[in-house]
Amino acid sequence: MTWLALGLALFLGIHLTRALAPNWRNGQMARMGEKGWKIRYTIVSLIGFGLILWGFSQARLRPVVLWPHIPGINHAAAALMLIAMILMAAAYVPRNHFKAKLQHPMTLSVKTWAFAHLIANNTLADVMLFGSFLVWSILVFRAARRRPAPAAPPGTVAGSLATLVAGFALWAFFAFWAHAAWLGIAPLGR
Repeated sequence: MTWLALGLALFLGIHLTRALAPNWRNGQMARMGEKGWKIRYTIVSLIGFGLILWGFSQARLRPVVLWPHIPGINHAAAALMLIAMILMAAAYVPRNHFKAKLQHPMTLSVKTWAFAHLIANNTLADVMLFGSFLVWSILVFRAARRRPAPAAPPGTVAGSLATLVAGFALWAFFAFWAHAAWLGIAPLGR
């Protein structure tokens, strides 16, 4: 669990600098230059991500179960994941109503992803991982809503339909193949 905690601290910590320590971040960028800051940001992020993967995989070998599995919860989590994938697609598909209305669909996607996985899993490592990402996404979303930002272009029907199709395709890819192939867990219990 130590490696997981360290990885989360590094990865989420560096990703919180804009939200929680903008003056420090700006000072670092001024001192190192934008390129220097981005290189260090990337290195810390990659080390943190690697430690998260390592720590979580090690924690799965000896899970600390916190509560019994709730029957049917995987299907509720899968429904939430469909929403998360649509929100993720909304961050990238141009001119969709979701981004125009919500402004920060990627952060909302992470929030929904983390919550879905938090309710579907029952170990200490799961609570650490998904709970940390949930708290991170809440903090980042609040900070982003406080910053002045240019309005997203107005959505179009074509952009919104493309977002829905892309989100559904991503969801199906993970729900029916990638999650089991890459993580060894079939989310819908096939």
